[in-house]
Amino acid sequence: MTRIAHIALDDANLPPPTPEIEQERRVAMFDLMEENSFTLPSRDDRDVPEGPYDVGLSIRDKRLVFEVNTESGDKAGDFHLSLSPFRQVVKDYFQICKSYFDAVKTLPPSQIETIDMARRGIHNEGARILQERLDGKVEIDDATARRLFTLVCVLHFGG
Repeated sequence: MTRIAHIALDDANLPPPTPEIEQERRVAMFDLMEENSFTLPSRDDRDVPEGPYDVGLSIRDKRLVFEVNTESGDKAGDFHLSLSPFRQVVKDYFQICKSYFDAVKTLPPSQIETIDMARRGIHNEGARILQERLDGKVEIDDATARRLFTLVCVLHFGG
């Protein structure tokens, strides 16, 4: 019951993503729905609605917004995070992804693997930052943090 049952990205006002970004989004969404860990910890002696949860993810007023509801639609929590800690890692991630997508077309497997290792390292750093920013609000495992970070990047792409 400590999981995300549904996630929605509010990307209605964003420009259309590139095919590569759209593929990243599809894979992250699929993997997230297949397996994730998402727990709302008790805070200030308040009862926390049990999951599974429906999560809305958006960028509003230069903030990353998580809207968390129970499957029945009851509000479970809203979290507004500054985007500042994500800016550099998102920029680095897009640059390395572009290098990776270009490399796949022309470079030998050994060079592609080197770029992919760097890409995974930057991705892990973004996931770590997300876990730190959500500390005390939401408990997520590393794999869930990685998938959510990918979705944060998708939202950044348009914004």
